[in-house]
This record gives sequence, structure tokens and C-alpha cells, in this order.
Amino acid sequence: HVQLVESGGGSVQAGGSLRLSCAASGYTYSSNCMGWFRQAPGKEREGVAAIYTGYGSTYYADSVKGRFTISQDNAKMTVYLQMNSLQPEVTAMYYCAAAHVGHSDYCLADNAADFGYWGQGTQVTVS
Repeated sequence: HVQLVESGGGSVQAGGSLRLSCAASGYTYSSNCMGWFRQAPGKEREGVAAIYTGYGSTYYADSVKGRFTISQDNAKMTVYLQMNSLQPEVTAMYYCAAAHVGHSDYCLADNAADFGYWGQGTQVTVS
């Protein structure tokens, strides 16, 4: 039974930072793809970042490059999303997702349909 549990969301003022965590269980964590997506009210879910747990290679959406950093702690089977210089437009529900992929080249957060496992989400509000 795969479980992804997000934490770390909250309310922050513009310019602030947050670090989201996603703890995985019941899942073959190594050599797979973990991603972060977000969905604002009335908008489609969009990919933010992804990490291939085998090598640690990463992917970022253009909109977050330079401000967000995805990382992992393999021993804890946990993925993090460090978000800096936050602005109101990033306000959304943030979801952790996992996918079985065969190669790091396929570990992208550009298509939510590629990810079969999802967490319940954690709200990020920037004002």
C-alpha cells in the first residue's frame, strides 16, 4: 500500500520561504521518480519539480527555476521542496507524486498522468 504524506505547507508573506516534505512508504523508493505538482483554484494541476531517486537528477518547471529546489533523503524515503522568494502567484495546493520510470530521462514533472501515486496535498498560501 503506497502512501505519500506531505507536510510543511502554510501561510507566508511574499518574499518568504517554505520547505515541503513528502514521506513515502509502501513504495520501491529507489530508482524511481518523485515529483511535486500544484493546483490553484480554477486552474489545472501543473508540474513544479521532479527528482529521480536513483541518481538524484532533477527537473524544474521554467517558472520555478532558481527559486525552488527539490532534494531527497534516501534513508528517510523523503523528498523535499525548498521554496524561496515566494510570491502570491504560487499560492496553491501542492501535491507529492510518485511514478515508476525506467530511466532518469523520463523523470519529468510535465505530465501529471505519468504519476500513479499521489499524496493528499498541502496548502501553500502567499500573501
